[in-house]
Amino acid sequence: MKRNKIIAVLLSAALLALALSACGSKSHASKEDSPSESGQKTESAAKVTVKLGVVGSIYEDLWKPAKEALKDEGIDLELVQFSDYVTPNNALANGEIDLNSFQHRIYLQNEIDSHGYKIQNIGNTFIIPLNLYSRKLSSVKELKDGDTVAIPDDLTNGGRALKVLEAAGLIELDPNAAFNPTIDNIVKYHVGIKIEELKANVIPSALSDVTAAVVNGNYALDFGLKSDEAIYKDSVLDVEEYWNLIAARTADLEDPDKAAVYEKVVKAFQSPETEKVFKDTYGGYFIKAGWDQNLLAK
Repeated sequence: MKRNKIIAVLLSAALLALALSACGSKSHASKEDSPSESGQKTESAAKVTVKLGVVGSIYEDLWKPAKEALKDEGIDLELVQFSDYVTPNNALANGEIDLNSFQHRIYLQNEIDSHGYKIQNIGNTFIIPLNLYSRKLSSVKELKDGDTVAIPDDLTNGGRALKVLEAAGLIELDPNAAFNPTIDNIVKYHVGIKIEELKANVIPSALSDVTAAVVNGNYALDFGLKSDEAIYKDSVLDVEEYWNLIAARTADLEDPDKAAVYEKVVKAFQSPETEKVFKDTYGGYFIKAGWDQNLLAK
């Protein structure tokens, strides 16, 4: 009997030790999977990938500081390149990407009106000039009757290009045309130029085939066109409708976790490091705009 009691006691002790050990292991695992004492999650729990749609290789440079800063936040910012302005909003609306950053406010609104996209601006980025370039002329004053000037064929960039031609003294637009004038809104030609509408992404390569062309900033940079080579520089830079932006799906913003991540993306871009790239890498070609507007504020 005494021997049986001793065995029973030893067995109970072993079982107790095993139970305590199991509880200790569970507690340790739970601690790793939950927020730390500082309130931060572990790296494995916090890491998230955000796909950002862009148009043009320059965005790799523009977003590099933000991409590096976001790593410390556990966010892997993946840039997805598109070759035109039509696809990125469709890809965003369909959930193929999480955000995009390539367009200004007028273009976004036109896309929403045309396609019913449920997407919206969550942060301003910059404004870039829409300059007039030529392989054949050294000054806008050299343009004459019969010369061909190419502009983007999309409504918003084409409208802005017409405003550039007006500011350059080549045409006069109907003042009621607002921000989206078309060729039909030209009320007077001060110089009898022929305006040819082309896809924005092909205009730089077609520059030798026309007398001059209004070239979107990102494509101008991709093709090595420097702002000081322009025969006329865009001077309309303080209009908010022409500010570029970061867009997200409206439905995603209803998720507090996603909204918090996207807010970090916006703040990472709107930084002194990004502005340094504007100035040092691109000679001030890009100008920060609207960084004081918190578009994600509740």
